[in-house]
Amino acid sequence: MTEPIQIFHNPRCSKSRQTLELLKEQGVEPEVVRYLETPPTEQELSDILDALDRQPRELMRTKEAEYKELELDNPALSRAHLIAAMVANPKLIERPIVRANGKAAVGRPPESVLDIL
Repeated sequence: MTEPIQIFHNPRCSKSRQTLELLKEQGVEPEVVRYLETPPTEQELSDILDALDRQPRELMRTKEAEYKELELDNPALSRAHLIAAMVANPKLIERPIVRANGKAAVGRPPESVLDIL
């Protein structure tokens, strides 16, 4: 049995809404994870970063106030520290993220998720 397709979704974000609609247009009914209410675990986020082939800061919303307040631009911070900060402050996580078939994609633009379906 294959894992369900997931979208880490923020309904207030237009790109997230567009990506969810695009998935549905493709006949996909993804598992919707409202990550602001139910953030991924540190392990899940680490797995997502690996699937994206990105480092934590590449998935962070660096213009959020929390990024500056927590001094997350400090280059001495470890991967584990940055991941823990994103889990504790899920607003920092770029969205939407879609996971499918052992892969992941950020829906910016929304069409970029089609490559992993």
